[in-house]
Amino acid sequence: MIKCNLHTHSTFCDGNDKIEDTVLCAIEKGFDAIGFSGHSFTDFDLRFCMSDIETGIYIANINTLKEKYKDKIEICCGLEKDYLATDDREYDYTIGSVHYFSKDGKLHDVDLTVEELKIATEEFYDMDIYTACEEYFKTVADVKRKTDCDIIGHFDLIKKFNINECLFSYSNKRYTNASMDALNELLKTDVIFELNTSGTFAGRCGNMYPSDTILKEIANKGGRVIVTSDCHKKELLDYGFDDAYEKLKNLGFKSVCAIQKGAFIEQNL
Repeated sequence: MIKCNLHTHSTFCDGNDKIEDTVLCAIEKGFDAIGFSGHSFTDFDLRFCMSDIETGIYIANINTLKEKYKDKIEICCGLEKDYLATDDREYDYTIGSVHYFSKDGKLHDVDLTVEELKIATEEFYDMDIYTACEEYFKTVADVKRKTDCDIIGHFDLIKKFNINECLFSYSNKRYTNASMDALNELLKTDVIFELNTSGTFAGRCGNMYPSDTILKEIANKGGRVIVTSDCHKKELLDYGFDDAYEKLKNLGFKSVCAIQKGAFIEQNL
């Protein structure tokens, strides 16, 4: 199988490692392809993203490394494009993601801390976490249209801090209906869903994004998936990959996407 990870971050945004160091680690780990997905410029929040100027330098840096390591690994220049961001540059691929609740010109992070999630629920949704979930998934449903992305990033990111269902129940009808409505809307398109292993990092919800229930629905309806680790540290490039492939097989997937010569392909599991 082609080994690749297209959801990786570097020191250009909120990652820990320089791009070249991550490339070298990928080569050492036996990757066939590595894609970088720096956070898109968001003028309303400069904490984690690349600036407009940095984005140009980021692209140039990756293009230089593409040539330098072309005989060892395929390197792709991508972008994790937030729903609220604007960026008209050309990339090898884009990941579309939702990181914010937005209401009446105010914003709160979806995935920064559990305290921030609770504040958003209180200020925007009258302390009703299920309304927050519904609004989150309404936005997710529109990600493909808004960003024209190739990949949907961490579909159910709102569960990041829902350890042992401490915030909401996955079986609650309002949650399941909202998530399935978003999923069915996206399945009308050609978008690929990432199976993002980072949800199993310490201090997070304990399961991958998206959940098994959602993954099974994707499989049943012929949707496509790609395995990523949302890597911010080079050592975690292939974190949980073996478990992810096994999970996909057990849930009924026959193939998984990868990138080869700049194009998405499907390979048998």
